[in-house]
Amino acid sequence: MSNFSYQVFSSVVSSGTFARAAAELNVTPSAVSHSVSQLETELGFPLFIRNRSGVELTSDGRTVLPVIQGILNLEGQLHQVADDINGMAAGRVRIGAFSSVSTNWLPQIIQRYKAQFPQVHIEVVQAGFNEINEQVRLGTIDIGFSLLPVDSHVDVTPLIKDRIFCVTPSDFKPRNGEFVDDADIGGRSFILQQQDYDRDTKRALDRYHVSGNSLTYSIDDQSILSMVESGLGLGILPELALNKLVGNVNVFPFSTDFERTLCMVVNPTQAQAPSVAHMRRTITDYLQSEYGEQYLGA
Repeated sequence: MSNFSYQVFSSVVSSGTFARAAAELNVTPSAVSHSVSQLETELGFPLFIRNRSGVELTSDGRTVLPVIQGILNLEGQLHQVADDINGMAAGRVRIGAFSSVSTNWLPQIIQRYKAQFPQVHIEVVQAGFNEINEQVRLGTIDIGFSLLPVDSHVDVTPLIKDRIFCVTPSDFKPRNGEFVDDADIGGRSFILQQQDYDRDTKRALDRYHVSGNSLTYSIDDQSILSMVESGLGLGILPELALNKLVGNVNVFPFSTDFERTLCMVVNPTQAQAPSVAHMRRTITDYLQSEYGEQYLGA
């Protein structure tokens, strides 16, 4: 229904090149180039900067991206409503999640959802918290899992409090045998993911005066455990991340409790789409059944 050039624009943004966008849309690269040029002429300003590796958005292109994405999302929503009316229950849900949610929650959530809506296509994108928030705001992801606080124009639902722990080699024992304190941590190095350092993890490290020079970064939670197991430092991980990790390590609380608040973020426009609304309900039902009174949602 919508202008085909909007679909081309969105595809070029997500793929990064005219050639890949052409392959996604099953058209020729020249057709993509012509469509973009036509849209730029209609709008009165360039949308992309061409370079050797592909294209990137101009500042004006970044301004119109959420508007164009919103138009495409509304069209998709219209199709879904029509399908619901016709009894087809089709559609698409795009979910953004970080690693521990992808491992611990999504398999059961998707299984529940697919049992009820087998024709709905589900896409999962694994990313960091800030990227998930931004993609949900733009409308390129429908539902995301993130951490509070969220500074963007999206619907936010708090989910659970996720306690943060210290992970140590198996031969490490804190002085009191129950939790780690300043004397246990002083002078030691810590291993964590880069994305965690600006959030609740940083609060814990600051409390124990761990400097940036004492930090080593790893690519994922399992790698952190492997490095700790090898005696390369102490780890700091939330409870959810520890659920399915494997390693010969010890896990201790800190002398001061720290926790992060996991939340669900939803694009306000896409929240009205039947497939997204059903997924949102499936997520809340699953977490209510798993966490009971610990679940923070309404």
